[in-house]
Amino acid sequence: MKLLNLVFVLLFASFAAFAGNKPTPKPINTASSKVVWKAYKVTGSHEGTVNFKSGSLDFNGDVLIGGDFIVDMTSLSCTDLSGKGKDGLEGHLKSPDFFGTDGNPTAKLKLTKVVSRGKAGEYKVTANLTIKNITKEVKFNVNASNGTATAALKVDRSDFDVKYGSGSFTDNLGDKTIYDEFDLNISLNY
Repeated sequence: MKLLNLVFVLLFASFAAFAGNKPTPKPINTASSKVVWKAYKVTGSHEGTVNFKSGSLDFNGDVLIGGDFIVDMTSLSCTDLSGKGKDGLEGHLKSPDFFGTDGNPTAKLKLTKVVSRGKAGEYKVTANLTIKNITKEVKFNVNASNGTATAALKVDRSDFDVKYGSGSFTDNLGDKTIYDEFDLNISLNY
């Protein structure tokens, strides 16, 4: 009988330990969280923002272990222009030449691997980024602590079939060439 009781105690302790490691999702505040993008061309650059539709970071205690986000591509805006120039660039970026937001209104980012960089709150992340229904793996660093997380990453737009003005796909563009890589700076409040 004592052996049976010991087995039950061990099973219960194992279950309790496993249940204690269940990730705790912390939803982001979509109103105060943001993505700032910056794209480059031969003659300069443009920058702007895009908003989150939803998202959460997963923690085990204070340790980041995952996350999942949906970005509202229809919110894509340019912040370095005004008037007709701003309207024209935003319309072009939302067109099929670039992100085709009518048919692809969201983009997604799912953290698939999170490894500590050795300091509290600092992580190396591997994630699946989906733009225009094409998913590619991306890697970047994240700092997450005290309800705020930040990350900076470079994305190659040609990986997501965004080829307009790319010197990689069109010859003789000259000073109309738009570089393939663009920057994303992400700031999350959770």
